[in-house]
Amino acid sequence: MATHPPADLRNRAVAAVSDGLPRAEVARPYGVHLRTIDTWLARDRRGEPLADRPRSGRPPKLAAEQHAAVRAEVVERPDATLAQYADALADRTGVRLSRSRVGRLVTHLDLPLKKNADRPRTR
Repeated sequence: MATHPPADLRNRAVAAVSDGLPRAEVARPYGVHLRTIDTWLARDRRGEPLADRPRSGRPPKLAAEQHAAVRAEVVERPDATLAQYADALADRTGVRLSRSRVGRLVTHLDLPLKKNADRPRTR
């Protein structure tokens, strides 16, 4: 999943182009495409805020603040299955997640699954 640049980075990029730097020289260090710079400049000219707009889609069932519960569960019981993690998380947080969602969350948090927790993960 791609991350979206924060508003202050967008404002600095637009300010740099407004100060006379070529768009290509601004896009490279900020790690964005030229078309993205063009979009930000157009939004700035129209007087729109450069902050990230709200996105459609269902909000996550488990808030980012509750990821600590997932991490604690994996550390406490490294040999548990995804179904056991899902049950334990439902008890801890009151939120029921599917086994596949728990697996994706564990992977996203870069936590080891199952035995050999000392061994580094390979992707």
